[in-house]
Amino acid sequence: MKAIKFEKTGGPEVLKFVDVDVPSPAEGQVRLRHTAIGLNYIDTYHRNGLYSVPLPSGIGLEAAGVVEALGAKVKGFKVGDRVAYGVGAPLGAYSEVRNYPANRLVKLPKAISDEAAAGMMLKGMTVRYLLRATYKVKRGDTILLHAAAGGVGLILSQWAKALGVKVIGTVGSDEKMALARENGCHYVINSSKDDVAKTVREITNGVGVPVVYDGVGQATLMASLDSLRPRGMLVSFGNASGPVKNLDLGWLSARGSLFVTRPTLMSYTADDGEFQETASDLIEIVKSGKVKLTVNQRYPLAEAAQAHRDLEARKTTGSTVLLP
Repeated sequence: MKAIKFEKTGGPEVLKFVDVDVPSPAEGQVRLRHTAIGLNYIDTYHRNGLYSVPLPSGIGLEAAGVVEALGAKVKGFKVGDRVAYGVGAPLGAYSEVRNYPANRLVKLPKAISDEAAAGMMLKGMTVRYLLRATYKVKRGDTILLHAAAGGVGLILSQWAKALGVKVIGTVGSDEKMALARENGCHYVINSSKDDVAKTVREITNGVGVPVVYDGVGQATLMASLDSLRPRGMLVSFGNASGPVKNLDLGWLSARGSLFVTRPTLMSYTADDGEFQETASDLIEIVKSGKVKLTVNQRYPLAEAAQAHRDLEARKTTGSTVLLP
């Protein structure tokens, strides 16, 4: 079988398409043949060393596939089941075949394609915990979402709209503004041209928003803080522009006792029950048609390095999948 591996951290060039052996599944595992694999920004953090992993390593956290074999004591699955996962520790989704813990899988309904599932699991479950657990949005809220045309952004804006929430989305170009509007944003700001915080204040009549969902990181920190109302919450869940550094707590008090959190999907789905509830909520909202998945880029698995280059250059929109 083939898989993407890396022996040292660095740029996309460290990703190598290599032969691997896949043993019989151990107790509690199933063997999966992947049909589609999700690309996520966190993959670049593992590759470049921002998030440390033991080396050499596989890479990738989400995929869809078909069950090929069952390990001992696996219940609830059979050979031929279509399944998906989105918190793929240990890393290794960038592969044709792998073994995976059965308790961290979900079955896929006919209404959801393999490509859609591979592009939605990690991002969609991230959206679910952001909206329903980290800061539980309420009907009538107006919120700020950075990178609204990205994979998480397109899902979050649709899901928020379904909950009766108005979304102010930021994007980095005029071309992405229409895409953000089409996917649920009530207002869209081109952050490369416009003053984000000033525009947010204008939209909210000077009040600010109760929550900012920020997957960009250092570049948007001050705009996020300046957009919040007193006792608002900055949810900093990603580092696309680099990690937030040197956060002065005095900035929080000066702006009205603000809250800041740095959550991860793994913390919100560490328990099997939480994982299944999160995944089930995602599948139901997608089945309902209120959230539509857009797979806008497809690459052969062997071209994972190019997919990383395009993702980091912000050339992608929506979800991207790798095809074995």
